[in-house]
Amino acid sequence: MANKTATESIDPATTKMLLEARRAGLETVWDRFNKQQPQCGFGQLGICCRNCNMGPCRIDPFGDGPDKGVCGATADIIVARNLLRMIAAGAAAHADHARDAVIVFKEALEGRARSYQIRDEAKLRELAAEYNISSWGEQGGAADLANALLSDFGRQEGYVTLTRRAPEKRRKIWESLGISPRGIDREIVECMHRTHMGVDNDPLHILQHGLRTSIADGWGSSMIATEVQDILFGTPSPRRSEANLGVLKEDEVNIIVHGHEPILSEMIVEAASDPEMIKLAKSVGANGINVAGICCTGNEVLMRHGIPVAGNFLQQELAVITGAVEAMVVDVQCIMPSLGGLAACYHTKFISTSPKAEFPGALRMEFSEERAAEIAREIVRTAVENYPKRDRGRVLIPRERSECMVGFSVEAILKALGGTPQPLIDAIVNGSIKGIAAVVGCNNPKVPHDHGHVNLVRELIRNNVLVVTTGCNAIACAKAGLLRPAAAKEAGDGLRGVCESLGVPPVLHMGSCVDISRILVVAAAIANKLGVDISDLPVAGAAPEWMSEKAVSIGAYVVASGVFTVLGTVPPVLGSPVVTRILTKDLGDAVGATFAVEPDPFKASKLIIEHIESKRRALGLKV
Repeated sequence: MANKTATESIDPATTKMLLEARRAGLETVWDRFNKQQPQCGFGQLGICCRNCNMGPCRIDPFGDGPDKGVCGATADIIVARNLLRMIAAGAAAHADHARDAVIVFKEALEGRARSYQIRDEAKLRELAAEYNISSWGEQGGAADLANALLSDFGRQEGYVTLTRRAPEKRRKIWESLGISPRGIDREIVECMHRTHMGVDNDPLHILQHGLRTSIADGWGSSMIATEVQDILFGTPSPRRSEANLGVLKEDEVNIIVHGHEPILSEMIVEAASDPEMIKLAKSVGANGINVAGICCTGNEVLMRHGIPVAGNFLQQELAVITGAVEAMVVDVQCIMPSLGGLAACYHTKFISTSPKAEFPGALRMEFSEERAAEIAREIVRTAVENYPKRDRGRVLIPRERSECMVGFSVEAILKALGGTPQPLIDAIVNGSIKGIAAVVGCNNPKVPHDHGHVNLVRELIRNNVLVVTTGCNAIACAKAGLLRPAAAKEAGDGLRGVCESLGVPPVLHMGSCVDISRILVVAAAIANKLGVDISDLPVAGAAPEWMSEKAVSIGAYVVASGVFTVLGTVPPVLGSPVVTRILTKDLGDAVGATFAVEPDPFKASKLIIEHIESKRRALGLKV
């Protein structure tokens, strides 16, 4: 059993908790994954269709069975339609997140969400200028900005506003291909229409719209979410914290915030520091209240407040199995429905808060912006009052936890560089930094937990590639100690020298999944400074352990922005040679970047380094 567990995660805290789970007879995501073996081969290849009730239809990849669906759709059509639907779902998740943030922003300005306030007025004014809003009065301009942001979701004329941040050369490519996004929701709706039976049946045409939808995500909804959350909660700046399950405390009330939207978690953090709540905690025998994060909600409070992060996606069940969590508070996205049943095996309250998401076995405490502070206090109180029910004989908190430096927003990076990207450009030009890689994405039980993330990043920094990271990769790197300035000793000589001179890690934590938009802004700034397109830069992207539909949309908009991207798990497209060729070859001619698939992180690092070196040669830089 120990050997088997070792192949499932490289993180010792995770390994320890998996052994505890199996000793206790508790099921985790890895057990359910093993029970699914062998997984459906048709599904893995993407050649099954359920888009109408004449099916489900499947195409035989070996040529012995049907080569068309009942309607006549080929494997190429089916794979392309399925991929477009994945992009639509991923883009919709980010769009809904962003819209909720804008609505809270609007309600705060109108005095209806009194728990929220403007924390970065400078960014508010800068964003308003991008939307051509200059009249202010008594917050009139800010209200106009909120309405302008909302209009981008249903825009019917022109293009999504923040696409203007992309370099002019990139925008011209989008326009020439007909993939400039018109309205965020419009593109998502059109995905669903095009994939309805009997509409779009040309794989290339289908995938072109997938790129347009994804651009509406990366340069639209995700970018809007990042900007508005910074305005409301503060733009991140470098701070220190800790990561891994060892951040949980035996003598304090442990509250985990899990999901993706900081609208609730910001209030939980505030309520947990209320002297009245702390006094209540001490009255029930605890020494205080400890808030920790999981997934991207964890990243949000980590980078703004230094709240420790307990783990990434695959560790959510293990946090409950420590027996030390009084409340697991969730909102939306990447939350396993298994948590309710698992929490029932312990004293843990599994608290569901979003009107959009219900879970089996959850305690419903629906959140509303109008009563934000009040509801957050109710949730914290519920957790505190649950503390005496903890079974101390079942508490097992791994000791593993690592220090990390987080909060590298675009503004923080520019401040460290003296207000301009020029020092970074100079370091790239002189070869101290060979290039930049954005390594992001989920965990996936198909890959030993954190193995792809940590090993790819280590190989890249060893070869003088600066890594910027978000999401579950950022948490994996934090646990592995790669987000500490001291990690510069693992980097190549050139990158090490740059990091030591600035006092920063070789891996820069830039936030949650929607904050990949920050990476786009940095790439655009460098390209504009050099007078080139993003596709000309020595940059690359990677998602070593991706699993979600959001990751498909992210990958599509990163490639559509001109960034070569390596995926560590195989997308369901191999059933179509045409779609596979488009994604891995033909896109290079169209948008200047392609996908590659390489599960081995060491081989993936070679692909990225070779790509970066080829871009350096094209720019006339020394390799």
